[in-house]
Amino acid sequence: MRRRHAAALAITPLLAIAALTGGASASASAGSAMSAGFSASPTTDTYKLVTVTGAFGKAPKVKIPAEPGSGALYIKTVIKGTGTKLTKGQSLIGDFAAYDWRGKTHKLIGSTYSTGLPTLFTGPLLPGLEKALIGQKLGSRVLAVLPPADAFGPNGDPGIGVGPTDTVVFVVDMLTSVGNTAGPSGKWLSNGGGALPRVTAGTAGKGPKITIPKTAAPETLRIRTLIKGCGPKVTKGEFIVVQYAGVIWRTKKAFDSTWSRRQPFGTTIGVGQVIKGWDKGLVGQTVGSRVLLVIPPADGYGPVGAPSAGIKGTDTIVFAVDILAAASSTR
Repeated sequence: MRRRHAAALAITPLLAIAALTGGASASASAGSAMSAGFSASPTTDTYKLVTVTGAFGKAPKVKIPAEPGSGALYIKTVIKGTGTKLTKGQSLIGDFAAYDWRGKTHKLIGSTYSTGLPTLFTGPLLPGLEKALIGQKLGSRVLAVLPPADAFGPNGDPGIGVGPTDTVVFVVDMLTSVGNTAGPSGKWLSNGGGALPRVTAGTAGKGPKITIPKTAAPETLRIRTLIKGCGPKVTKGEFIVVQYAGVIWRTKKAFDSTWSRRQPFGTTIGVGQVIKGWDKGLVGQTVGSRVLLVIPPADGYGPVGAPSAGIKGTDTIVFAVDILAAASSTR
């Protein structure tokens, strides 16, 4: 859920590349320097010549040959973790560095190591990236060298500078995982109700049910902790992973839900990456909590609203947010 946009615009690893880099990239000359010492014939499987060194959780040193990329999808577990295996029913919280490899040059197109905050790998991943990560143990560092067919396909991705014949190189540090249908894990306090919406448990794996009262919507932001998690407090600037359901007070209808997509949502909180109501309402809550947010337009999508989601500029919106995990830059 990006600020001023429908909440359905959740960050995926593919979008996160552009969102997290801010346009930073390695120059062609830097790429050539990193490739010193490589020599390969046109028929060599150059994907296997990519090397990665460095400690888990720290920015990796990646050496890519100064030769055109060639070969089949190449996956290597550089550091073997000891955690549980990642499954298709989970999303991954992890760090990554990604490179575009075109001809004899390459450039960095995305990295979380510069910010110190991870990202969330959820939803449909690039085919080669999914093959590389599913089944790996948490705590692992994985190298994945993706040919075009296993990356962005015949069109590439011009938005992040990936051409239709480019190879994409990922290095991923697998930190932890969350279940795609996970919910709160704390002590029940309230279901809301009265002048506020009532939030009750829905069908298992499909999220809570939000019932809007017949009264007028509050004019100010309302925050109520419904389930109190026993995890650490969320602080400003942390990367959080949540489940949420959103309802428009006026229509009493849902406009978005991570539960329906089976894709948790990740964002940095308290720094303006999401609507004000989220920044104000989630900082200070504890991991494992379910929080009810009743958000007036001033703390939501403002006078423009979010027409694509059916939200008018005068609409109050309601969220039930489950905080699944949080990570800080000092982890």
